[in-house]
Amino acid sequence: MMYGPEKSDSAIVAVKPANKAGMPAAEWVEPRAGTKGNTGQPHTRRTQSRGSVSQGLDRVRQAARQRKKEKFTALLHHVTVDLLRDAFLALKRRAAPGVDGVTWEDYEAGLEGNLQDLHARLHSGSYRALPVRRRFIPKPGTDKQRPLGIAALEDKIVQRALVAVLNAIYEEDFLGLSYGFRPGRSQHDALDALSVAISNTPVNWILDADIRSFFDSVSQEWLVRFLEHRIGDERVIRLVRKWLKAGVLEEGNWSVSETGTPQGAVVSPLLANVYLHYVFDLWAHQWRRREATGNVIVVRYADDIVAGFEHEADARRFWDAMRTRFEQFGLELHGEKTRLLEFGRHAAGRRRRRGMGKPETFTFLGFIFICGRSRRGAFLLHRKTRVDRMRVRLEEVKRTLRKRMHATIPEQGKWLKSVVTGYFAYHAVPTNIRALGLFRYQVMRLWLRTLRRRSQKDGMTWTRLSKIAGDWLPTPRILHPWPSERFAVNHPR
Repeated sequence: MMYGPEKSDSAIVAVKPANKAGMPAAEWVEPRAGTKGNTGQPHTRRTQSRGSVSQGLDRVRQAARQRKKEKFTALLHHVTVDLLRDAFLALKRRAAPGVDGVTWEDYEAGLEGNLQDLHARLHSGSYRALPVRRRFIPKPGTDKQRPLGIAALEDKIVQRALVAVLNAIYEEDFLGLSYGFRPGRSQHDALDALSVAISNTPVNWILDADIRSFFDSVSQEWLVRFLEHRIGDERVIRLVRKWLKAGVLEEGNWSVSETGTPQGAVVSPLLANVYLHYVFDLWAHQWRRREATGNVIVVRYADDIVAGFEHEADARRFWDAMRTRFEQFGLELHGEKTRLLEFGRHAAGRRRRRGMGKPETFTFLGFIFICGRSRRGAFLLHRKTRVDRMRVRLEEVKRTLRKRMHATIPEQGKWLKSVVTGYFAYHAVPTNIRALGLFRYQVMRLWLRTLRRRSQKDGMTWTRLSKIAGDWLPTPRILHPWPSERFAVNHPR
């Protein structure tokens, strides 16, 4: 019975007699409006206008928030058929198949039967993880290749469903300095946090740290031990072990390693965050409170770490301690990419007095961070798109335009519009307007060259193309607010 929009009264139930009625009755059949611990039917839908919510996971989340040291001994039953279905529908339709060769469309053909069978195998213990098919993709800005693991479709489904369950626990444990691959936290949240921290905190030194081959160096033994701090359900631990021991299939050769997690697997980002939460985040938070003599800021996105310090001595002691800490857990700082540089609002003046040049810059999540000045001469942190990343993107545009050379101009324009719009959506931050204009200009040059190559008699001119580009390509404009504005909204005092 409904008394108001999207609100319902308590359940009205029929009166039932008592079992073994006597004076007094031995047992009264007294139904309740909702069983407090019922997890067999964890999903409810209040109205058709609202999505499903998991009561069971809400209780897990509340318990994780209130009892920070409690182990959860019953978690796998939260992986229901409904959750598996949601996980399947969240997968990319056109993703490459794994070693099983099953595509999204193939599985969808008998979806309900497939999910019921998968659910039964998962809870009976007969589910088996398949090896990950390894491919190599070019690493942006270098001649090297990055290994990418492609899991089988059912492995992706189970991993995504289990990640939803584990996130209910670990999102209450993870610290605020961690931003990578977490629900509700994006790359721009990390960029804003770092920008605000540098602008508002007395920071004079930046430690730009990079972990060498992190995903290949993770100790599986330590990872499982870290999971067991909070996960007491042996069925969940066995699932994780199955994925870690499933191995890699590369050109028909199967291999298994005692270290690393497969890059590209759905569960890998969460496992990486759990590993670094115990190895780095908790340790860095404690070091900052107990060892530092001045202000310290830390921002981590996956395995990219940026730390800021008020005093150089603190920075160097932190660097040495972090190197030792990582070695204890099988990790190594990249010697060439990890560096300490003078940076901040006073860096330019201090270096000028010492007869040195401008402050060095550092990169983070596709942007170059620069010590700049506002029009009034005050310190202003500038963020500029990395040139090497822009060059890689333009090379991709060039290759694709060659394949689309003989498509009509509207077809080419529609595709290029999506490319430029997507590029602006990430890079259109304050102080980066010139890079946006440069990217659009270079796209126009590539478009003009492609159109001229369609025929020796083609008379396409820059003036004519500029009119065509005006109809299709968006003009450069800043789409993101200043970091201090958005950060204040997301982190109110």
